[in-house]
Amino acid sequence: MVDPRLQTRATQLFGVRFPIVQTGMGWVAGPSLVVGTANAGGLGILAAATLTFDEMVAAIDEIQNCTEFPFGVNLRSDAVDIDRRVDHLIRAEVAVASFAQAPRPDMVTKLKESGVVVMPTVGARRHAEKVAEWGVDAVLCQGGEGGGHTGTVPTSLLLPQVLDAVDIPVIAAGGFHDGRGLAAALAWGADGIAMGTRFLLTADSTVPDTIKQAYLATPVTGTVVSTAIDGAPQRVIRTEMVESLERAGLMRFPRAALNALRFRKLTDTALGDLMKEGFAMRKRQGLSWSQLAMAANAPMLTRATMVDGKIDVGILPTGQCVGVVEDLPTCDELIGRIVADAIERLDAVGR
Repeated sequence: MVDPRLQTRATQLFGVRFPIVQTGMGWVAGPSLVVGTANAGGLGILAAATLTFDEMVAAIDEIQNCTEFPFGVNLRSDAVDIDRRVDHLIRAEVAVASFAQAPRPDMVTKLKESGVVVMPTVGARRHAEKVAEWGVDAVLCQGGEGGGHTGTVPTSLLLPQVLDAVDIPVIAAGGFHDGRGLAAALAWGADGIAMGTRFLLTADSTVPDTIKQAYLATPVTGTVVSTAIDGAPQRVIRTEMVESLERAGLMRFPRAALNALRFRKLTDTALGDLMKEGFAMRKRQGLSWSQLAMAANAPMLTRATMVDGKIDVGILPTGQCVGVVEDLPTCDELIGRIVADAIERLDAVGR
């Protein structure tokens, strides 16, 4: 029997037991992590943005063969094959489609009409208002403490703004890692929490052990928000690699362009499609050619650590909570103790 205080609009919308979401981290959130989260009662989200279409299909099949519970798939709305990917999510009856950037309004309509829950990530009140007008089912609201691409507004200020702006379920992200955080988010009025770094640091995560140990050794002050990786603010662990990128100046461009071509080969993306996607990004985001090459470069730098375990040549995206994480539980153990701690905190507040 689940404590009724943990039954929210999000648990009802997603069809899960607990209001806990595992985010779709590129190169990290694969079938193992998604299945571990789903079986433990949370919403696991597959990171499909760094997969080819065929790899995404195979990963969805693997997850569905290993769990009977709902899960989500994270997509890039600017991918050249996004419409094909959306169609497959509908055919495969995936429960949730999450987006790092806002999906097109027609995409939202198509997914919703097919019974797929649509949940984009937002980092500002105006973004939440915009996608809510388009009819999305929920938003994942990430404050500045979050890992990877992030804004400057802390969760404690951003979350209340978003909650006041929309009347759809809001999932709080950025700095959450334990049951006290879940209780606090519910007290704010959120419908659940989302965690990336905390799920990366579990036994179900396939990130190499050497990389996990580097995360565990990082203090609260050991992260930095840098624009040197892909031109956009991104929170990562401060390493020699990051510092060298910060110092590189114009030399970043040729290195970034080379890695972009490697990523194209790795993901089986045609050069024409890569250029088409790049032109679209440049037009939509107003990027310079150098920034565009850097944006295409980032996946290779992340893959170097998260897949290959090469800490000296890659980057380690992380939330600020990395400094207070001390162990590597299974997803089942992690979610179990988060739920128990949240109930204990809610009881204490009630007294």
